[in-house]
Amino acid sequence: MIVPATCSPGIAAGMAALQMFYNAGTGLWDSANWWNAANSLEATIEYSRLTDSLTYRGNIFNTFYQKPRYANFINPWFRDDDGWWAIAWIRAYDLTGEKRYLDQAKLIFWDMTKGWDNVCGGGLYWHKRELNYKNAITNGLLLSVAAKLNLREPEDKRYLEWSQKIWKWYQQSGMINAENLVNDGLDYETCRNNGKTTWTYNQGVLIGGLVDLYRGTNDPELLQQAEAIADASIVKLARNGILREPCEDNNDCGNDGPQFKGIFMRNLAELYRVSPKLSYREFITRNAESIWANRNQNGQFGLDWAGNVDQADAKRQTSAIDALNAAIALRTTWTGIQPKLSADTTKFNVSVACSGRYDLQFRYASPESAVRYLYVNGKSLVDRQLFPKTGALDQWQTVTVENVWLNAGDNAISVIFNSSKGSQNPLSVGALSIDVSRRLK
Repeated sequence: MIVPATCSPGIAAGMAALQMFYNAGTGLWDSANWWNAANSLEATIEYSRLTDSLTYRGNIFNTFYQKPRYANFINPWFRDDDGWWAIAWIRAYDLTGEKRYLDQAKLIFWDMTKGWDNVCGGGLYWHKRELNYKNAITNGLLLSVAAKLNLREPEDKRYLEWSQKIWKWYQQSGMINAENLVNDGLDYETCRNNGKTTWTYNQGVLIGGLVDLYRGTNDPELLQQAEAIADASIVKLARNGILREPCEDNNDCGNDGPQFKGIFMRNLAELYRVSPKLSYREFITRNAESIWANRNQNGQFGLDWAGNVDQADAKRQTSAIDALNAAIALRTTWTGIQPKLSADTTKFNVSVACSGRYDLQFRYASPESAVRYLYVNGKSLVDRQLFPKTGALDQWQTVTVENVWLNAGDNAISVIFNSSKGSQNPLSVGALSIDVSRRLK
């Protein structure tokens, strides 16, 4: 079940605390650097999408039109910063449907590709002026942005071509070590893995890029590699099941490190959507519960997700919100029919911890196309829901009804034969599964 930490006043309190850092005059988050602000925006967008909340959506428009600090959100020094903003604007497009955000992401992407050359066989430089380092985060972000753009504009084959080009180089670069963890980058003299820190965000960004490339190609090897990195990370980069950044041992993660873990968590949630392993679900849930248990009285979260809040800032808050958002997105499934109220009604009693919009997927069988009346919590949902024919009562298919509001706690979902509503033909409903809606209105 979705963890209570993600419900109001849980994640809502955490978001309110994050918003306290938002500076409407700059369009950025105080106490955060340029690239951190892009992640704060993405966390805000994801919260808005998952909860169907309008509370913070104004941040998107405001940040976009403030054009803060750098023209077109392109950093004149660091290419990895550009990748974070490109992803944030892709997410803004997904939420709003406004093409200006997608166009901004495309502009950033093509500017990023200018840093690609043949040194070390390819790859993108981290710095735009000091061309001496090709690292994991910059190239992982380039892959992620290209793969996301391919999913949204598949008719433009350049994005798929770039995605596959980047991944081929990344795979051959050696940055993924023998333990299936990603080191920081390449030694510029030898073009080999430099053996430096296996930061959590390097694992997460590559997992997300591989998942999106898998979605665009259905290549199972991409999913296998993403799983291998995730499996290694949740064991080797965690202590007692709680994700931990290597720099936490010295309590010195600087200005960047506090952001990293949330990036891993949100990408692990994306992997879970295409590879729903119990170990991923349990890891996300355990971390969300620990974060919530260790909050302070102001709904703020610290660097150590298993310990007291060390200090409050937008970086730490965003990272934790990423993890709580990931917990919201977990799937909850019911596989048994509750007792029938009558010969004409099949009723499911469903309990969820968080109110919100869900997709309902019915497993059914019907010799001919059937129509039924759907009724949720005492209100009409759909008068004439079509269940296309399966051919026989022992041949099963699924049909999905999207964007259904469920209350926190118990909910009654009924599939009813009602001739006055146009119901017709035999139907057997064998199971119901629900998932947090991915297409919120």
